[in-house]
Amino acid sequence: MEVPKVEHEGVWQPTPGGTQIPLWAADVPLSKPDTGDHPEATGNGSPLVGGRKWHWASYVTRPTMTLYKPQGRNSGTTMLVLPGGGFYAVATDLEGTEICDWVVRQGMTCAMLKYRTPQVWPKVNGRQQRPDVLMGLEDAQRAMGLLRVRAKTYGIDPHKVGVIGFSAGAYLVANMSNTEARTYPVRDAADRQSPRPDFAIVVYTARMLDSSKGKNSLELKPWVQISPKAPPTLIIHAMNDPVDDIREPMAYALALNDAGVPVDLRLYAKGGHAFGMRPTADPITREWPGQVAQWLRNLGML
Repeated sequence: MEVPKVEHEGVWQPTPGGTQIPLWAADVPLSKPDTGDHPEATGNGSPLVGGRKWHWASYVTRPTMTLYKPQGRNSGTTMLVLPGGGFYAVATDLEGTEICDWVVRQGMTCAMLKYRTPQVWPKVNGRQQRPDVLMGLEDAQRAMGLLRVRAKTYGIDPHKVGVIGFSAGAYLVANMSNTEARTYPVRDAADRQSPRPDFAIVVYTARMLDSSKGKNSLELKPWVQISPKAPPTLIIHAMNDPVDDIREPMAYALALNDAGVPVDLRLYAKGGHAFGMRPTADPITREWPGQVAQWLRNLGML
């Protein structure tokens, strides 16, 4: 069902229980989104997911992370959540706060990243290219450093900080997993922490498969790096995803496996794209959170 898109100027505010924290001090200069100093805005629009609207933040110039404390037992584990949005916006509820609602119920701390957007990927000879400096990756690496350096303050274990990402956010997760290089200057102790997560969950990933090699090829794009130091990884995808071809996660999973990285792949026949944690008639939408919980238990994170 299509619904009208609505957008208003205004800075996104957390849901109850969330504490929004700037990633950098106000006087630290940052690269700006494609829209420059356009005021931040929030909006909602189509299509409906699970019968409900989903909301976003965009024109983000000053990135933040929002912390939610665990409910009940504190396992010490932290989940950094990277919402999708095609690098045009950040899907703040569908792939952000709603994920955190589940995370804290499992006894984990949750940190939702509101990263800089929009950043349109350039095209060269009609083919999409990765920007040399990916602002969302810088923000994610900074958030990981802050979580680790402030672990005692936040009541978390600095060696049990993982990440989950959706669509564009999933692409950022893959980047975080396979490199420790930063494209911004080291500012403080947070930037001297490892930005690589201790575990990674990739949900309907994109922008990794080199489709120019033919339908049956599973080669990765030239800019995709694979490191044997990548953390244990869980990949979730629907076979009928109309946005990100099923070969995207298959190619990434095989590349990780070839590098000796533990990787689990969960594929379902139906589910489409951008389903978040909203249950529908498709089993993947109801079952994947339980599979994540079991996987984390297997890793000793829960």
